Amino acid sequence: MNVSLTEWSARFLKAEKTGIAVSAPTSEIPDLDVEDAYQIQLETIRRKIQSGLEVSGKKIGLTSKAMQEVLGVNEPDYGHLLDGMKIENNGCVSSLRLIQPKVEAEVAFILKKDLHGPNITVENVIEATDYVVASIEVVDSRVMDWKIKLPDTVADNASSGLYILGDRKIQLSDINLPTIRMSLYKNGEFINQGTGEAVLGNPATCVAWLANKLHGFKGSLKAGEVILSGALSAAIEAKPGDRFSADFGEKLGKVSVNFE
Repeated sequence: MNVSLTEWSARFLKAEKTGIAVSAPTSEIPDLDVEDAYQIQLETIRRKIQSGLEVSGKKIGLTSKAMQEVLGVNEPDYGHLLDGMKIENNGCVSSLRLIQPKVEAEVAFILKKDLHGPNITVENVIEATDYVVASIEVVDSRVMDWKIKLPDTVADNASSGLYILGDRKIQLSDINLPTIRMSLYKNGEFINQGTGEAVLGNPATCVAWLANKLHGFKGSLKAGEVILSGALSAAIEAKPGDRFSADFGEKLGKVSVNFE
């Protein structure tokens, strides 16, 4: 990795620590490609692991056609989850911890077997999944005003922030992933909704994509990891005092988070 890419990892870490956003990497490296952007992300994760954090899973972003069109891409991206990112269901998030958070709701997979690409199928994902739960992802950008291109969000750990898991653990044999319906509420008011079909037609398809994508970086999905499979609806800005609740119906139930 060249010096400029290593420096960007340091900048993102400093932004996260100070709460002061930085300019987009592409504003200084116009030809930054996605492969180098992933190297920045991996360097940041390496440094966090050195500091004592552990990888708890992965997140998949840009799973909707609408978001892919906005950034001019034809596939999702991914980031790493760390144990320090987890918030308990109905827990509180300090506004000092984030820079410009937004809330998304998605289905989280918890794996019981490793998934090694490059030829992972939806059937392989189903076989490797221990259970699924409702989840909220709090996305955040270390880039000023969310003015990002694809390499910028990839470098910034796919704009990861925090994640919250619901309490109901459901076997995949007991639920139809594409027809899952989620309603998102902010301060008790209905905001938007989405279905499992919104993420590449099936949340399990996203997990298969990720396992295969990781093969190119000599990585894989591990048993015990949490995989956030992609937002079922648009991300909503969060401010101190806001409460968000995502209702996934009778089987998966609700998951909530409070901002203070």
